Amino acid sequence: MVSKVSANQQHRSTEKSVDRMLRRLFAINWYRQLSVTWRSCLPIGIAIIVFWNVAAVAQNAPPDAIKMAEELKVNLDTAWVTIAAMLVIFMNAGFCMLETGFCREKNAVNVLAKNLIVFALSSVAFWAIGFGLMFSEGNNIIGTDGFFLMGADNSPAMGTAYKGAFTPLNWTGVPLSTKFFFQLAFAGTAATIVSGAVAERIKFLSFLIFSLLLVGIVYPITGHWIWGAGWLADLGFYDFAGSTVVHSVGGWAALLGAWILGARIGKYNSDGSANAIPGHNMSIATLGCLILWFGWFGFNPGSTMGVSSAIGHIAVTTNTGGAFGGIAATVVAWVVLGKPDLSMIINGILAGLVAVTASCAWISVPSAAIIGTVGGILVVFAVSFFDKIKIDDPVGATSVHLVNGVWGTLAVGLFSQGDVYGVTPAPKPGLFFNGGFEQLGYQLVGTLAVGGVTVVLCFIFWAILKATLGIRVTQEEEFQGLDISEHGMEAYPGSSLGGGADYSKEIHSGRKSSRGSAEYPEVSGNL
Repeated sequence: MVSKVSANQQHRSTEKSVDRMLRRLFAINWYRQLSVTWRSCLPIGIAIIVFWNVAAVAQNAPPDAIKMAEELKVNLDTAWVTIAAMLVIFMNAGFCMLETGFCREKNAVNVLAKNLIVFALSSVAFWAIGFGLMFSEGNNIIGTDGFFLMGADNSPAMGTAYKGAFTPLNWTGVPLSTKFFFQLAFAGTAATIVSGAVAERIKFLSFLIFSLLLVGIVYPITGHWIWGAGWLADLGFYDFAGSTVVHSVGGWAALLGAWILGARIGKYNSDGSANAIPGHNMSIATLGCLILWFGWFGFNPGSTMGVSSAIGHIAVTTNTGGAFGGIAATVVAWVVLGKPDLSMIINGILAGLVAVTASCAWISVPSAAIIGTVGGILVVFAVSFFDKIKIDDPVGATSVHLVNGVWGTLAVGLFSQGDVYGVTPAPKPGLFFNGGFEQLGYQLVGTLAVGGVTVVLCFIFWAILKATLGIRVTQEEEFQGLDISEHGMEAYPGSSLGGGADYSKEIHSGRKSSRGSAEYPEVSGNL
């Protein structure tokens, strides 16, 4: 009985297999009898029907699914912008290391303290007044709302859906707190630039007050013109990540501070020649450069303020600018100075990064290489130029941030390719890409306007501070070192690498020091 049932099942299975084979054969023969045109069109038609139905299903998706997709986009953008802001804030560690290494041991604590406290002060000043002046609605000159982040806001709504006080930032779909956090990181950077140029002779309190004024007033006013939908933005001026908004503004403030303070004791001889005053630790200066290079990948790619396919391209152009800047500075220093000076290599990398910052979203990689190369060349000659006119800048902040901030801003008008890399709005094509002089003209106007206003405001602030509190320590305090005179402590207790007391004895005894000449003209700042 079992064998018969099994035989019948096998027979029926064989019949079904034959039947399926015949049907497939019939279908294949039928398909082959069609013309070539029909054979080509049939799969396309089937695909259209299938995808049409899928699209219809998507359009009729439940509201919850659409809402979840929108929330996911906001969450991804928020995560990226927050991480980018953290990278930029981490650059403060780079500035700490770089400036401390470039300065003498007896001033290490002072430099570290300035770089550390300046971000805390920037956080308060930008929250209280700076962010409102820069990004709230107002007029083409200044924002007039949103102080203490108190303005109306329905972020992350974008475009015409946005209703609030911070309309200039309605192009990014992240919460207001994230917008503020990212922009705060940039504001703090501008103040830190000043620290290096005025190092080793400025009063700590005067520096703190100036930093508050810079971040609370100067930086946001000029920033409003460009990033706050002000008159320069309306004109057609573009600065993607801050060659002018951040670096030039910080550079102009640094230049005014270094000039008004006057040179460090012993920097220049009576005949006008300059003495080298070497930094005490090039190891941590190099570490600082590497930290800054790393942080720049938050500075530039993060300026998309959202997840975008352009992030990778911006990271590559940024890295290319820094790399070519470092190589160019190395070669030029080797030829001009006779040795591949490490300090020039460091500043060459930073110069290339600053130079490519304004244009990184709208240029090709070869263009970034050219911009970075020019930046690396400029920084070597800029250091010598400022020495010749007796602007004493211990870390080269003006050469890196001011000179290359200006160069990078103008480079937009030369190398821009418009929105070909997916970042909009975008500047017009530059001079080297068949765009003529129009965009270059806009960039020149913006550079001069921001520079002029920054110089005037910073001059007023420095002058008031000098007339009231004073801005420079005494000669004896400078001889001793600001670590002891301003902070009552040393960075390296018991070290004999360059303590202030020993150095002071060398100076007053008239002996030659390995750090430079024993001829010290009377110190007097400018104003």
